Amino acid sequence: MYRPRIIPVLLLKDGGLVKTVQFKNPRYIGDPINAVRIFNDLDADELAFLDIDATRQHRLVSIDIVKNVGEEANMPFSVGGGIRTLDDIHKIIEAGAEKVIITTRAVEDPGFIKQAVKEFGSSTIVVCIDIAKNFWGKLVVWSRAGKKPAVYAPVEFANMMEEYGAGELIIQSIKRDGKMEGYDIDLIRSISQRVTIPIVALGGAGNMQHLRDLEQQAVVNGLGAGSMFVYHGERNAVLVNYPEREVLRTND
Repeated sequence: MYRPRIIPVLLLKDGGLVKTVQFKNPRYIGDPINAVRIFNDLDADELAFLDIDATRQHRLVSIDIVKNVGEEANMPFSVGGGIRTLDDIHKIIEAGAEKVIITTRAVEDPGFIKQAVKEFGSSTIVVCIDIAKNFWGKLVVWSRAGKKPAVYAPVEFANMMEEYGAGELIIQSIKRDGKMEGYDIDLIRSISQRVTIPIVALGGAGNMQHLRDLEQQAVVNGLGAGSMFVYHGERNAVLVNYPEREVLRTND
């Protein structure tokens, strides 16, 4: 029976793992390679790494970290952060990642996605769409780690990215990031009904029921989460975790 991939999405800052709330107040979680080893033991489907400072600091995600992850990870993983050029993509793939995640460059220069797909193929290119309301209360796409609103409506931009050849979309709610109160199901469903390429939901998952709720109400290919895989208990103690395979059978 088909089951969406369950994907821990891990944030990088200054070489360490952090967790944010609504893209703010990063809290140090631990060492990324230690987390990879734990997720190996827990048999995670896939991992995603996002460097939250790379674009602001005008640099690429650390290739050394990507290489170290590639040497340890037993599962596929994708990487994003500061990607501006085709050479940046080449470096990340050469270091061991299966896919790259592009956000700001996709918003500020959508044609770059066409170039990237032509060079590396659709299966390599993932576009992360960060979404929140603008000053006027309208849902729009944001770039630069949620600092800069764009003119695109979410469905409009998702359609454009599909047309330009992106192989997968990550739909991320900025408002729900780190809140652990559930996905924005209406948002994700509105996009999933309008595109045919795979979609990964991100932002708000706090427990397995949230994953089940989304799968029951929207067509997604991946269920991404951060907090629920690094926190445990009411006090949010740091504990890298991942559900057992049987628990993930959300269609049973």
